[in-house]
Amino acid sequence: MYDMSIQLKENSEKCLYEQIYDYIRLEIREGKLLAGEKLPSTRSLADYLQVARSTVDYAYDQLLSEGYIEAKPYRGYYVCRIEDLQKEIVIPRETIPIEDSEQGEWICDFSPNGVDMSGFPFGVWKRITKNILNDSNNELFAQGEAQGDLNLRITISRYLHSARGVNCRPEQIIVGAGNDYLLMLLEKILGRHVPIAMDNPTYKRAYKIFKSFAYPITTVNMDEGGMQVDALQKEGIRIAYIMPSHQFPTGAVMPIGRRTELLKWASEKEDRYLIEDDYDSEFRYRGKPIPSLQASDEQGKVIYMGTFSKAIAPAIRVSYMVLPQSLLEIYRRDCSFYSCTVSRIDQRILDEFIRDGYFERHLNKMRKLYRDKHDLLLECLKPLSKQIQITGEYAGLHILITSLNGLTEREMVARAACVGVRVYGLSESMVEENSDGKAADSSKTVLLGFGGLSQEEIKEGVSLLISAWTK
Repeated sequence: MYDMSIQLKENSEKCLYEQIYDYIRLEIREGKLLAGEKLPSTRSLADYLQVARSTVDYAYDQLLSEGYIEAKPYRGYYVCRIEDLQKEIVIPRETIPIEDSEQGEWICDFSPNGVDMSGFPFGVWKRITKNILNDSNNELFAQGEAQGDLNLRITISRYLHSARGVNCRPEQIIVGAGNDYLLMLLEKILGRHVPIAMDNPTYKRAYKIFKSFAYPITTVNMDEGGMQVDALQKEGIRIAYIMPSHQFPTGAVMPIGRRTELLKWASEKEDRYLIEDDYDSEFRYRGKPIPSLQASDEQGKVIYMGTFSKAIAPAIRVSYMVLPQSLLEIYRRDCSFYSCTVSRIDQRILDEFIRDGYFERHLNKMRKLYRDKHDLLLECLKPLSKQIQITGEYAGLHILITSLNGLTEREMVARAACVGVRVYGLSESMVEENSDGKAADSSKTVLLGFGGLSQEEIKEGVSLLISAWTK
């Protein structure tokens, strides 16, 4: 068993469980704790450090969730194999590098999908869960409402109205386990073979889901305002899939003029709708929050979709969809027999987490945490200011870097890989011409995500990128 001489600081900005988590995580990453080594039990470590056992429990729970350690029944906690450390907690927004490195481990992975779980209020979540299970809530083990429990839908509707300006009643909300399920349910509501338009580049996972529906997909190139409405008129399209508050992957924010044009286009025909994917609107670091498109919709033409995966944790797997009245009637007639895919226990936990103010406090904490990382990344990139252009900043969990010194996307990705740094090409979010590499040859842009990295990792990763891109 590995002995731990952790020096806890009472006056530190980090709470005690975070200090324990940081120490063990660093020991594992630096190879001082080897694969297969047994850790002290939570009781013995708590006694040694003179802290509450729950404090050690929270630290171990975090290490477990991130794959640094594993729990063996009746035996204790053990360090995972080094290759297991590459399993990141990510939102399923697919951006895969053009040429994967042969390395077994990256020094720094600027994944645009990573999130920081160090600030997650494990104690609060655990307490809410314990209280719910201790209250003998027998109804939570019975079949729930198809759209999700009413109390959660009331809480979500109140949150959406106050935070995003969304105007909806609880009965318009459908809760599901991830956007994948909700999009599949939406296909049952809209019907088969519906012509749909998507930005190019776009969120590739949604593209693949729509393609699996046999939807005729038209890709529409973007200008500085986002999706070009003229292209929708030419193609006879019924549905447009957009991300107006923070387009992925470009980070563009759709101006009010373009939003008005899209709403006008949708209102011109009865069967036209806009799908608004509002996936990470909570994180904006400059200026006022951007209101949702649905907030301006007076004709019932916007299907609003959101998720708690980025704001809370990917494993929560709770997303929601707000249907306009016309589609709600179709859902009730044709699709209401589908059962809700989210556990009623998880729904109850999330409801209390939001309703009692913990979600708002958590968001405020994470905004500051991500803002600090965002600002640090921009500061570290200043030595490259004459060689790169930065876009997509001040919102979300990634920025875009465009080469000004002649390097192509493929060369930027390859050079970064040579120094052990993983970056992600913009062409991987392009719907067309990415299979043969043409998009990668013409593109000069890569994505740098910062959500899942520590400040030390950001500094080291950018330092390596500077050396790689200035050769």
